[in-house]
This record gives sequence, C-alpha cells and structure tokens, in this order.
Amino acid sequence: MNRGFQALAARAAPVIFVVLWSTGFIGTKYVLGGAEPLTYLTVRMALAVSIMAVVVAIVRPTWPDRAGIGHSIVAGILVQGLYLAGTVLAVAHSVPVGLSALIPGLQPILTSTLASRWLGERVTPLQWAGLLLGLAGVVLILHSRPISGDAGWGWLASGASLLSITLGTLYQKRFCGGIDWRSGSLVQQISALLLLGIGAWCFETNVIHWTAEFILSVTWLAVVLSIGTVGLLYWLLRRQASSQVASLFYLVPAVTALMAYLLFGERLDATAFVGMAACGAAVFLVNRARA
Repeated sequence: MNRGFQALAARAAPVIFVVLWSTGFIGTKYVLGGAEPLTYLTVRMALAVSIMAVVVAIVRPTWPDRAGIGHSIVAGILVQGLYLAGTVLAVAHSVPVGLSALIPGLQPILTSTLASRWLGERVTPLQWAGLLLGLAGVVLILHSRPISGDAGWGWLASGASLLSITLGTLYQKRFCGGIDWRSGSLVQQISALLLLGIGAWCFETNVIHWTAEFILSVTWLAVVLSIGTVGLLYWLLRRQASSQVASLFYLVPAVTALMAYLLFGERLDATAFVGMAACGAAVFLVNRARA
C-alpha cells in the first residue's frame, strides 16, 4: 500500500506542481489592486515565514551547518526573492498575465544548457528535440498577445525572473539537496523577506488596502505557493534531473493562458491550443528520453 501510494504521488506531483505554479501568475493579478508589488511580496513572505517558523518549532528538523545556511540564503534570494519580484513587476507594468509567463516559460532551454555543463547531466538529442518543441509551443500560445504601456520594463523584469529561477533551481539541486526542506525553506524565506522588505521600504509607499480579495489571495500565494509548491519543486529536484523538472515549466504558460482566458477574458485562439499540445508533447519527450 505504501509503495503504491508513493508511486501514485510521484506520478501526480508534476501535474499538481504545474497547476499550482500557474496560479501564482493569476493570484498576482488579484493582489496588485491592494498593494504595490514589493510591498505585497513582503506581506506574502512574512506570512510564509510565520507559518514555517511554527512548523519548524513543532517538528524540530535538523538545521543546516554554516555552509548549508549560506547556500540556502543564496537559493532563497534567487527563487523566492528575485524570481517572484520579476514576475510580479512584469504584471504590474502592463504585461498581461498570460504573457508574463512567457519568458520564465523558456527556462527549460537555459536550464538544460547550464545543467549539461554545471551539473554534468547529459541531455540527449531526443530531449533537445523536446525542449525545442516546447519553445515553439510557448511562442504559439502567446504569439498575438499585445505588448503595450510599461511592457518594456515588464519584459526586463521577466528576463530577470527567468535568470533567477534557472540559476536558483540549479543551485538548489547542487548545493541544497541534502538540507532538510523545512529548516532550509525557513532560511530561504527569511532571506527573501529581508531582500523584498528592503526593496519595498526604499522604492514604494507601503500602502496596503486590506480587502477580502487581497487577504485571500495573499494567503493562497503564501501558503500554497511559497510553502507548498516551492517545497514540491525541491522534492522533484531531489528525485529527477534538472532538465526533466525544468521541462514542466513549458506547461505553465499554457495553463496560465487558459486560466487567464477563463478569469480575465485574455485571448485564447486555435493557434494557442496547438501551442498547448506542443508543450505537452515536449514534456512527454523530455521525460520519455530520460526514462
């Protein structure tokens, strides 16, 4: 029974990860009506730190050594600090929600290129074909979405988020794989909280409108995304190759675009559906080749 449950969990985890990670872009759209980007992220991370501190106090996991704490700080700044700041700033600067997932959706190409050199992971020709197919799918999904207003800054922020999440996941896999996820997550969240809090204090007014929509959205993003989904990402990284996990990010723009269409009326046409199919095929090829 235990083995059967573990096998089922291993199969379901990638699907759950993609759906939950995509809700981060959707939730961002809701919270920005209540606070500026870095101010909202500071509130989100403060809530996540409070919850994880209680978990750590109850469970009493093993704490990382000095080197492990240092590595956790670096990973936290990259994955939970700079990546989140980039994605939220992109939406705040007039980039549509579906479009804001485009550049981070290119992560598999960059991850596989770096992983083959930094982690010594071999990327097969079939995997490269799958990665390129996924790239084409992302382009098809978001081919006709407008770029207007402050989108130039938004694109710059998206580029920073791509670099941060790529380096962060590779750094996590190489240096933080042996750290207990609970104590490691708390260290990462504290480091991200300090970074985001300083940014909010220096560059924003720190005004917050505590509406029901803002509170519910921040709670979802802090508990489900910052704790649950990031923890799931690290769980996957411990059990699969970096390129295999990164291929899941090809599905995020497709799922985000579909959610944005249903919730915000953002455009989704036949070409976008072809792109979704290409992204699904890309993930299948990358994981099939690895198997």
